[in-house]
Amino acid sequence: MSRQAKMILDRAFRISEIDQRIYGSFIEHLGRAVYNGIYQPGHPSANEDGFRRDVIDLVRELQVPIVRYPGGNFVSNFYWEDSVGPVNERPHRLELAWKSLEKNEVGLHEFSKWAKAAGSEVMMALNLGTRGISDACNLLEYCNHPGKTKYSDLRIRHGQKEPYGFKTWCLGNEMDGPWQMGHKTAEEYGRLAEETAKAMKLIDPSIELVACGSSNRDMPTYALWEDQVLSRAYEYVDYLSLHTYFGNRAGDSSDFLAKSDDMDAFIREITATCDYVKAKKRSKKKMYLSFDEWNVWYHSNSADETIMSRPWQTAPSLLEDIYNFEDALLTGLMLIVLLRHSDRVRIACLAQLVNVIAPIMTEVNGGAWRQTIFYPFLHASRYGRGTALWPILSSPEHETSGHGPVTDVEAAAVYNGEKEELTIFAVNRNLAEDVALTADVRSFEGFAAAEHIVLEHSDLKAVNGAGQEHVKPKSVNRTAMDNGTLTAMLNKASWNVIRLRREERR
Repeated sequence: MSRQAKMILDRAFRISEIDQRIYGSFIEHLGRAVYNGIYQPGHPSANEDGFRRDVIDLVRELQVPIVRYPGGNFVSNFYWEDSVGPVNERPHRLELAWKSLEKNEVGLHEFSKWAKAAGSEVMMALNLGTRGISDACNLLEYCNHPGKTKYSDLRIRHGQKEPYGFKTWCLGNEMDGPWQMGHKTAEEYGRLAEETAKAMKLIDPSIELVACGSSNRDMPTYALWEDQVLSRAYEYVDYLSLHTYFGNRAGDSSDFLAKSDDMDAFIREITATCDYVKAKKRSKKKMYLSFDEWNVWYHSNSADETIMSRPWQTAPSLLEDIYNFEDALLTGLMLIVLLRHSDRVRIACLAQLVNVIAPIMTEVNGGAWRQTIFYPFLHASRYGRGTALWPILSSPEHETSGHGPVTDVEAAAVYNGEKEELTIFAVNRNLAEDVALTADVRSFEGFAAAEHIVLEHSDLKAVNGAGQEHVKPKSVNRTAMDNGTLTAMLNKASWNVIRLRREERR
């Protein structure tokens, strides 16, 4: 007999309305993300601006509402003035973060056009590493002010009459990290973030600002960083960033799939720290979170070391992880965590979007293709819009080497009232046994099972490639409804999307 899990879903058990920006992503001037990624003049699919239509089509398929740009580590030595104006007059620069040569063929104007074509907004990142307040204000004036000032008129002379109107801005990147150019202590960064935020909101009070949080949960300054930074900047910023990447270097797949629990703990701990600062300040303001870098990242590490030992290449093939099936399962688990924390996580960026640790890959002389992680993100973005519900879940457990006993099943649920649809996202991360799920959904009277999509494969290490999509979703008949009770079979090692719809809309 299969293992048994039980769940109660009620439309009254609300977490929050989901901010669509939770399905954001990230493009950095790194490797082939921009050049030979989104931008390749002369490619058969290139549009009049040199952007690949096949890539744009896949980004639009994912329905990515916001893209963080231009970094990442790249931004901490980014001179925005180099990326505007006539392309043939833009300087080439040594890009220090990734030891590459940046030709500035794609800059603010070009990327804004790409984002519009892809159906996305731009989440603009600022250099608070090697630059500071005045440069941030100048860039904001260039991008958002209508005209009749030095930098807004410069934008107009560059051919962009209307302001870009970027609304979300990152105050630097990973400033707690000693690998970062212009790395700062928490006190140094907190004061800089505070003063930069104050000045920027004088120029455009409508913008939202993201302060740097800890680069990962293992940083020696973890939580103390958040306390000190927010003690300075709490009333002037709107979000605090979190970053995390997971890998399976030990080759322990069961423990690898337990790492989403670490992401959950990360969010809980940082939320508690934010609320501590709120209490300390007697503030009425709630600090929200921007999980603006998250993914699996480890496959390409050794290759990256070799490439970076030969510096100053243009668009080298850096961070080109080829994802396998178990990576897709962890991606689904991480999306479930984000949905269950949607009351505080309002922005999240899968890092990154094209070629660089990405769901989308391109062939220089060929097409674009979907990695395994493309599909859980696609399903969440497509069906995970509406109200996040809290699933009361009881699951059997299995032992792991590094996390002890963990649940077989992790799940999230989203109710879309406009479409009258309920979607359950569930991962069975037990690698050996199937689990039968029974869900009480009596509050959704008149709903019936409409679809059960699964992503599964007999080989955890199976990968996709150009023209070889070994790991892809399929619809199955493993779900039934009877008198307000849903039953579904969750096969071992599987990502499941179970969709219920009011019967008359079927």
